[in-house]
Amino acid sequence: MQFTKMHGLGNDYVYLDGFNQTLPTDDAELANLAQTLANRHTGVGGDGLILALPPTPNEADNQLPGAHARMRMFNADGSEAEMCGNGIRCVAKLIHDHQLLDTAALSGMPPNPTPNPLLIQTGAGTLSLAYTTDTDNRVDQVTVDMGQPILDPTQIPVDFPRPAPNPIADFPLDEYIPLEKPQEWMIESGIDLHMTCVSMGNPHCIIYCEHPDSIPLSTLGPYLEKQLIFPKRMNIHFVKVHSKSEVTVLHWERGSGATLACGTGACAVAVAGVLTNRTNRTITAHLPGGDLTLEYRESDNHVYMTGPAVEVFTGELSV
Repeated sequence: MQFTKMHGLGNDYVYLDGFNQTLPTDDAELANLAQTLANRHTGVGGDGLILALPPTPNEADNQLPGAHARMRMFNADGSEAEMCGNGIRCVAKLIHDHQLLDTAALSGMPPNPTPNPLLIQTGAGTLSLAYTTDTDNRVDQVTVDMGQPILDPTQIPVDFPRPAPNPIADFPLDEYIPLEKPQEWMIESGIDLHMTCVSMGNPHCIIYCEHPDSIPLSTLGPYLEKQLIFPKRMNIHFVKVHSKSEVTVLHWERGSGATLACGTGACAVAVAGVLTNRTNRTITAHLPGGDLTLEYRESDNHVYMTGPAVEVFTGELSV
């Protein structure tokens, strides 16, 4: 089985081409494969596994007709996630640079050159991806129309014991997530014990602080991720606002842990900044792996994410 290792700002995954080779279809087998391949000591190494597949016919309600491809994404722990913003940019690069729509041996689709934009089905609906190429005709930057954010607490989901505000913006964190106080890291980080929750097809909790590097990410991240008020677990993001147009973000991704970048999380940060009047509708987000440009566009209420996609190497699996 052939694979390609790719990353978006260091958020790295193992990619499998389902257009030209037969891939497992059993969910349990795919979960085990993701855990095996993502292991950084005994596998290829990565934040998870992503499959590039032919589109599903007879699209579901949240899928647009005419999609060119489908993406499935598994975290390093084997759990399947709805979407990955950095990962889907790399799916566009994989399809274009490896000409998957031209070959498409197993898909039953007629060979076609790669369109621009690409329409890709995900667990969060069909998304449109426009891309630019370098002098070698390789994809270098991708802009993803991430669609409208979901702010309804029941759909994010966040399960409060009483009716929650809609949207959940600057809501007292310590009211529902007990944190022993005072703790040294709280003082050092300048954490604001409020949260803003947004779904970009997957759930995100945004917490603001003055010094993200003082956050004990390896302990606080998993603690918050698995709180009972988050029935599908939660991606946690710690954000420092530098100005109305610039932020720094640290990520804890459910099922993967600390990552160098989280595209859907950065989009959620852009929405949270507007909801709490901290940032403008267009921002630069500095992530550990690099920068993303985010626009929460007022005209259509969609979030647009622009960033790079990088191929690292290809290989053949022996599993």
